[in-house]
Amino acid sequence: MVKALPIPGLRADTPYGLAAAATVRVRADELVAQAAGVLDTGHIERVHGMRVATRRLRAVLEIYAPCFPPAELKRTLREVKALADALGARRDPDVQLEGLDRFAATLPEADRPGIEGFMGVVREDQEAGNVVLAAALERLDPATLRERIEVLVRAAEDAVPDALRGTGEDDGSGADDEVAPDAGGDPVEGGSPEDGVGDGSAADAVGAADAADPSGVADAADRAGAVGAADPGSAAQDVPGRPEGQA
Repeated sequence: MVKALPIPGLRADTPYGLAAAATVRVRADELVAQAAGVLDTGHIERVHGMRVATRRLRAVLEIYAPCFPPAELKRTLREVKALADALGARRDPDVQLEGLDRFAATLPEADRPGIEGFMGVVREDQEAGNVVLAAALERLDPATLRERIEVLVRAAEDAVPDALRGTGEDDGSGADDEVAPDAGGDPVEGGSPEDGVGDGSAADAVGAADAADPSGVADAADRAGAVGAADPGSAAQDVPGRPEGQA
């Protein structure tokens, strides 16, 4: 499992808008970092790492939806979902081949030609998935997506009143330790156990809404109405739900 990075300076009394900006920035940077060499079928864990990063990013965008301009947020969520789908087209045959390799190693020599023939079919699926992923990365490379997300997080920061901007800063008490990420799985929607499905992570909080919207791009800002007309300047602990990474 690809370990999530901690969010520097995030505390329980960090204003909601600043918590949103800090968290989304880190998750977006993780996505960009995982993109290197993702089309190399010889290193399948790169696809896995990037897929996990897209899901973490999508989860925090939904959790902090009240902080972002609705139209821009909806477009960004759609793009993140499309990238995750393209990664899935490559990841599924990657996992199949890995399992088939292990299974073939347990078979008598006489039985291996049959399984190897089936693996050839799955390799064709892997190559087709790589074409889908390459096209998705050409339409929207991670660096461009990161720039768009920066627009969202700046809007979240700008909405925080000046009077609250000192909240959560280091007061020398040691109470401002970074919030560590959940050591469990990742926010995932419909995947294998290795991808962290149903682990009680942040995405579980929006699972019901996702189930009602298979496209995954329902108006996140509308769903955020359940949070209430959240004031981006309010402290993070005043908002229902768990901050990302809290057990």
